[in-house]
Amino acid sequence: QVQLVESGGGLVQPGGSLTLSCTVSGTPFSGATMGWFRQAPGKQRELVASVTSGGTTNYAASAEDRFTITGDNRKHMVTLQMNNLKPEDTAVYYCRLWRRITPTYSYWGQGTQVTVSS
Repeated sequence: QVQLVESGGGLVQPGGSLTLSCTVSGTPFSGATMGWFRQAPGKQRELVASVTSGGTTNYAASAEDRFTITGDNRKHMVTLQMNNLKPEDTAVYYCRLWRRITPTYSYWGQGTQVTVSS
C-alpha cells in the first residue's frame, strides 16, 4: 500500500523558514516525479515545486529564489526548504508522487498546514 507521510508544517513569522518533508513507502520510485502543492482557503490547489527522479526541478514563480526542493531516491523522500516566508504562503501543503509513463500513478499525502503570521 502506498503511503506519503508529510511532516514539518507549523506557524512561523513573516521572514521565517520552515522545512517540509515527505517520505514515500510502498511503491517503486524509479521514473516518478515528486512535488509539493498547496491550497489556500478559497483557492485552487497549485504546484509549488517538483523534482524528477533524475533531479530536474521546477518551481512556481512565487517559490523561485525562496524555496528549494530536494529529492532523495535512496530514502524515497522529498524535502521543501522554505525561506523568507510571506503571509501569502499560508496554505495546506500536499506532497504528491506521480508517474506519467506506463505504469502511470498518482498519490497524495494528507497535507500539512503552514501558517505565516505575526
